[in-house]
Amino acid sequence: MQVQDDKPYDDINITPMLDLAYVLLVIFILMCTASVQGVKVNLPKASHAPSLAKPKTRAITVSNDGKIFLDTVPVTLPELEERLGLIKAQMPDVPIVVKGDGLTQYQGVMDVLDVLGRLNITQVGLATKPRN
Repeated sequence: MQVQDDKPYDDINITPMLDLAYVLLVIFILMCTASVQGVKVNLPKASHAPSLAKPKTRAITVSNDGKIFLDTVPVTLPELEERLGLIKAQMPDVPIVVKGDGLTQYQGVMDVLDVLGRLNITQVGLATKPRN
């Protein structure tokens, strides 16, 4: 009995290609969920408190060198007041979280709080990290 080896294959084994596709899909999902947008600052520490974040919360960040960011967009104080005025016109009870670097000048955070007071924004929270 003799086996014919000159017969062409009828199908292609796609198992290795599917394995590669699944691995790439897992890597893509992990990389997309791991990226967090924002400006990195060293938050001061505080006791354990419930989170102030809400779905439509806006973040104002004051970096160590005094730069101000509104949701990762660098702004000056007049630009911040203008943009927050537009946001407040759309959403009167907009919650704001102020994140100030632990080494920043206190005056930078106070300037931001002053702008929030002039605009009558009352839902304001200060972001901190819990102590160990």
